[in-house]
Amino acid sequence: MNLLKEFLLNDKCSYLDNKEQTMHYKVIENCSAFHNAELIERGFRRFGKMYFRPICSTCQECQSIKIDIDNYIFSKSERRVIKKAQHIKSYIQKPTLTQEHLDLFEKYHKDMRDKKGWKYQKTTPEHYYNSFVNGHEEFGYEVLYFDENRLIGVDLIDILEDGISSIYFYYDPNYSNLSLGKLSLLLQIKFAKKSNKKWLYLGYFVEDCPSLNYKANYKPYLTLQGRPTEGSQYIWE
Repeated sequence: MNLLKEFLLNDKCSYLDNKEQTMHYKVIENCSAFHNAELIERGFRRFGKMYFRPICSTCQECQSIKIDIDNYIFSKSERRVIKKAQHIKSYIQKPTLTQEHLDLFEKYHKDMRDKKGWKYQKTTPEHYYNSFVNGHEEFGYEVLYFDENRLIGVDLIDILEDGISSIYFYYDPNYSNLSLGKLSLLLQIKFAKKSNKKWLYLGYFVEDCPSLNYKANYKPYLTLQGRPTEGSQYIWE
């Protein structure tokens, strides 16, 4: 592992209105699978070579959350979601960048801007590559979802020794009837069970953020206690 840069950044909160945030960033070249897992266990997220986590001194709303795969039982409604999309094909591979990726990414974020008021900024091939392709090393993958030959979803994940870290998912809003966001998460759980993984790391749960509070619906789950430093013990409860 080669730590290229480490810094703190204060900015407007990404998740809650009228709040400020302090983010801890690490830019890492050639991060090993072991160190990637060590950072994720301590609440870091990965975008490309960038690892980050909130360390706000006056707010604890961002809670790192992971699903207990061994004890997860699919509900009837969840099984219906999976069954309804049984015609959708999925493929797992190393992250790539194509025009199809960029077009779908743009379509998804424009829809989120219109429906949920997300801040929109047109992406570039360089930005997408740095966020989702670069830095994948031996642990980063993408799961592609197709309706016949049409790309309708891209799920970015890290596969760890004991679990899966869910990084980002975007999809075609024209397929909202298939509940693709929920479907991708349920299929991650299925994949984790089949692969004998113990955990699905979902990033941050924020109760008052509509884009993140859905994660508490997937039980049983554990949350990370405090903000453990590298080399120190961590506790999930």
